[in-house]
Amino acid sequence: MSSKEKSAAVAASGVALVPKLRFPEFEETDGWKEIPLQKLARPVTDRATPGDADNVLSLSGEHGLVLQSEYFGKKIAGDSTDRYLKIRKDDFVYNDRTTKASSFGTIKRLSTHAGGIVSPIYKCFRFQSIENPAFWEWYFESGSHDPALSGLVNEGARAGRFNITITQFLSTNAWRPGEAEQKKIADCLNSADALIAAQERKVEALRAHKKGLMQQLFPQKGETQPRLRFPEFEEAGQWAEIPLSKLVSALDAGVSVNSGDRPAMRHEIGVLKTSAVTNGVFDPLENKVVFDEEEIKRVREPVRADTVIISRMNTPALVGANAYVKDDYPNLFLPDRLWAAKPRPGADMRFVAQVLGSDSGRAALSGLAGGSSGSMKNISKPSVLELLVMAPSRPEQQRIADWLTSLDGLIAAETRKLDTLKTHKKGLMQQLFPRTGEDDA
Repeated sequence: MSSKEKSAAVAASGVALVPKLRFPEFEETDGWKEIPLQKLARPVTDRATPGDADNVLSLSGEHGLVLQSEYFGKKIAGDSTDRYLKIRKDDFVYNDRTTKASSFGTIKRLSTHAGGIVSPIYKCFRFQSIENPAFWEWYFESGSHDPALSGLVNEGARAGRFNITITQFLSTNAWRPGEAEQKKIADCLNSADALIAAQERKVEALRAHKKGLMQQLFPQKGETQPRLRFPEFEEAGQWAEIPLSKLVSALDAGVSVNSGDRPAMRHEIGVLKTSAVTNGVFDPLENKVVFDEEEIKRVREPVRADTVIISRMNTPALVGANAYVKDDYPNLFLPDRLWAAKPRPGADMRFVAQVLGSDSGRAALSGLAGGSSGSMKNISKPSVLELLVMAPSRPEQQRIADWLTSLDGLIAAETRKLDTLKTHKKGLMQQLFPRTGEDDA
């Protein structure tokens, strides 16, 4: 039985649904009732006036409803907004265009602005005053409404858009608890969101601190000494401008092989994806398993400790991405699009990784990229080895690397906490909202 059929059967039987996780004070209360949205909300039909042209809102899946003139740097001429809809705080906007995050479009509440106007391509609606708008925002974000929307998908939809009208949208059914339970769920998830936001600020503050520190620990353009130096090196003199080849002995790439669609386990052979170094931190889980024996015979260049992996071929934004590898991974191998930069005696590869991973280092590597394709660029080995960098003595390299590596470890730990909070919130949402069809075959 499909989710739609099961939902219809549940509604016909008059049976209520109960979420897997419920607050103690509601454990003995009735389950959630299925009710048409049109009994809870109504369409927004107010039209814009020319004076509203500076308050155009746009719907972003990541950022919600944002003021277009601030976020996108665009304004809409007043005489072209006559068909725009005028919404106010706590109104909802539905964009029926599919995204990677949502198969049936994006539904967001206007929560950060007092009001504004939106394009007529959006479907706008407003809940009755008795309903808790924050609860319904979480309800839609949880995906609980996706089964209802799936029943509206029509064969004549344009590519990426379902052509769902506001009348059709409000004709769908939703599962509704009482007002008190709505508030409890909204308060719980709002608190989880506040914790996540605080942790995000902490991570961003650490990253900003590291960026500022690097600007002081490395010489600025046209200078030969950093502005901030550890006491034992204050009289050490100038840094030397040298080609990267003085620090790196070789840039070795792997080969392209046919692979599976999951990461390799410890006893299997895997080949790295270019995304293994996308964020400046090496992620060994970003690999694909290699099954075929003939392909396994072809792999070369295992992932070794104390190397820097560099993306030699990627999109314009990601070409030159790199990360330091601390440990050996003998079952993981490089593809042809990644290099392993190997150290020369007297070089600290952690220092090299900090240089190449800095804003100026990334910009320098990206500046070396060429190619006729607008979507894919590549860097030549000679140009990277000839890249001029500023470097001190090995002891000072080590001192800087120790400090920045320690800071990287703190950033990584706080980022893991952030990921844990996001996972916890996701799990809460799955438990706090009942779903039809979860036990379908």
